[in-house]
Amino acid sequence: MSKRPVQTSKVDPETTGHEWDGIQEFNNPLPRWWLWTFYLTIIWGVLYTIAYPAWPLVSSATQGLLGQDTRADVAVEIQRYEDANAPIEAKLVAADLTAIATDPELVNYTQNAGGAVFRTWCAQCHGSGAAGAVGYPNLLDNDWLWGGTIEDIHTTISHGIRNTTDPDAHYSEMPKFGADELLEPEQIDQVAQYVLQISGQEHDAALAAEGATVFADNCTACHAEDGTGDRSQGAPNLTDAIWLYGGDQTAITDSVTNARFGVMPAWTGRLSEADIRAVAAWVHSRGGGE
Repeated sequence: MSKRPVQTSKVDPETTGHEWDGIQEFNNPLPRWWLWTFYLTIIWGVLYTIAYPAWPLVSSATQGLLGQDTRADVAVEIQRYEDANAPIEAKLVAADLTAIATDPELVNYTQNAGGAVFRTWCAQCHGSGAAGAVGYPNLLDNDWLWGGTIEDIHTTISHGIRNTTDPDAHYSEMPKFGADELLEPEQIDQVAQYVLQISGQEHDAALAAEGATVFADNCTACHAEDGTGDRSQGAPNLTDAIWLYGGDQTAITDSVTNARFGVMPAWTGRLSEADIRAVAAWVHSRGGGE
């Protein structure tokens, strides 16, 4: 006599009661290991907020029972490096600027420290490689306003250009020949053509001839009679191919019409003297320093 297997019907678990387009969700319990892990993370989070700094307040954060302060840890680490660099920085500050390049120890330090200072404070304007951009000078060539010796570079970094915070800042201001109606539009066209001519670019010879008179009457006091400029007062050379704001007809016309007034901040008070000397030496060594 054979036995037949007992037929059992599989009963689905209860559902959550939710339904989306006829699809129901089973109310299966979570695995115990997952559930206990979840509970442990909650407990760990509560204990962490009690023991360590955690919740931000208006001007600080809860410190925690262990009294750990990551800001203080960073300050200690910064002080450790400052103490380690103190002897070489003292030597750098005491050294003659022109002697830095002849001292291997100072050269090594300024290449590292000066490069770090430049990338932190100067690269935003002059570019990560110091090649500049429109309105921001290229520090790799030999075309310098206010001088490119290491002493000149140090002075420029220390006091800045055309700022209102340092009385020793380099200062020059080009007249707005068009905006202030010092020249007629046709005169501006003429002098722009003359600048194109003396810089070796294509130009209208007839307009340039008229522009020579306009230039002699209005521009030579700063840019010199031959257009080679006067670096001591920040007047650029107009006869070469190096242009801070562009050297085509449109850019030149805009410069004559509205003038240019770039500003560089004074870094004295923002950077230490050692940092200023380090970055001055670094810039000077890039190849454009005189």
